[in-house]
Amino acid sequence: MLKNLKKLSLLSAAAATLAITAMPAHAGKTLDAIKARGQVVCGVNVGLAGFSVADSNGAWTGMDVDHCKAIAAAVLGDASKVKWVPLNAQQRFTALQSGEVDILSRNTTFSLTRDASLGLHMTAVTYYDGQGFMVPVKSKVKSAKSLKGATVCVQSGTTTEKNLTDYSKANNLNMKPVVFEKQEAVNAAYFSGRCQAYTTDASGLASVRNKEAKDPKEHLILPELISKEPLGPMVRRGDDEWFAIVKWVVYGLLEAEEYGVTQANVEAMAKDSKDPVVGRLTGSGEDTGKLLGLDKDWLVRAVKAVGNYGEIFERNVGPKTALALPRGSNNLWNQGGLMYAPPVR
Repeated sequence: MLKNLKKLSLLSAAAATLAITAMPAHAGKTLDAIKARGQVVCGVNVGLAGFSVADSNGAWTGMDVDHCKAIAAAVLGDASKVKWVPLNAQQRFTALQSGEVDILSRNTTFSLTRDASLGLHMTAVTYYDGQGFMVPVKSKVKSAKSLKGATVCVQSGTTTEKNLTDYSKANNLNMKPVVFEKQEAVNAAYFSGRCQAYTTDASGLASVRNKEAKDPKEHLILPELISKEPLGPMVRRGDDEWFAIVKWVVYGLLEAEEYGVTQANVEAMAKDSKDPVVGRLTGSGEDTGKLLGLDKDWLVRAVKAVGNYGEIFERNVGPKTALALPRGSNNLWNQGGLMYAPPVR
């Protein structure tokens, strides 16, 4: 009898757990605020081509921008309902901590220190990068190991500055950092010849070279990557519902690419596909939106607005763009890359 009672108790507990996990999510304070104002407030870089940059009309484009647009489409039904807040490296964390922005989508590296000590949550990786060096071709430098004693332009308040010091010490290179607070000052110093090299994330070097150099072919990005720089959006701690939404929009865009759901075909696939995974992605089979406090079409709207992850990459930074970055580590896991989304189910 006692054994049966224990078994019944365990079954009841399991059933209760399943019931709880299947319950629709409530919106959360950040989403409530976003809906009340009718905008997602997104912190972005002041200007990094391919990731976040504004044109002469104030229209923002880039990979980091597209992820904010996707989130706005998912939660508000309109990718244009975003307020853009340009932030430099020193401003970015304070702006998020203080509530000035809802999300920081600004080429920001995930690290233990940042995740554990800033009162912020890292969400999902949107770009796997690594720190590199750029030098003038006329210098004839072919390797970072040849930069012994070199002056190197670097922005303060970044992981880049610390990585440079570590790399220099580890390889006995005695590099001399020339530090500036603003990226524009770093760019100007390097291209005026004040520094022998420029260091930042390799994607950033490609962006700066393309945008700022009189002739991009006169500058070489050296082959070595000296660090791991996983980049992605951050949100404040204390609102698990918003954290989940931001994270799962990114994952949804990745899984959409994996299953061939694109900006052009997402509506047709929602209507016609018999694949259970596509049914969950598009809300035509299962309603995953209710678990996030959203409706069933949340991901359809996101993909319709900006495309899947692969489309975002190719449009902003891929081989056919001015940056001409290879997909590399940012390929899907089944294409030799690191991009792997937990299943949307």
